Amino acid sequence: MTDSDFAPVQGGPPVVVGVDGSATSAAALRWAVAEAAATGRVVRAVAAWTYVPAVDPGGVVAPIDEVAAMHGRALDDFVRETVGERPGAPVRADLVEGDPADALVKASAEASLLVLGSHGRGRLLSALLGSVSAQCLRRAACPVVIISPEVAGEKHEHGTGLRAAAETPGPLL
Repeated sequence: MTDSDFAPVQGGPPVVVGVDGSATSAAALRWAVAEAAATGRVVRAVAAWTYVPAVDPGGVVAPIDEVAAMHGRALDDFVRETVGERPGAPVRADLVEGDPADALVKASAEASLLVLGSHGRGRLLSALLGSVSAQCLRRAACPVVIISPEVAGEKHEHGTGLRAAAETPGPLL
């Protein structure tokens, strides 16, 4: 065997990474970018959200397109702050409305690899991986890489979630 027998395959399906604004999702994004750079692939950073009408003090409900735009800006900011302006591999930020596990499993159908950060919440397997990670491990159509809180330097502290603004409901993932 020669060194070329071990050369990475260039191009191909993207490396998909689930992001939610936590330290583990930032570590997962950085890992995915390094992997994509080494294999000539692109990164697709996927954040999922669900529309919950936010009512301001005046009783006005925020329109879904405004809430989606806030989440989109927050996702773009998170990606830029995590990997910088020149990340080493192209990164496409995708905001998906719906359940995080479903969105990531669907994205895995066209991915070379699915990368997730684990928060270590929940019961049994979910206690080690997180409910989204556990569902993706069972249902993904491609290999899955899990970045632990310890690897991310999170030490079991939970992130605040990816939020577009203080009044925006809940984390994206």
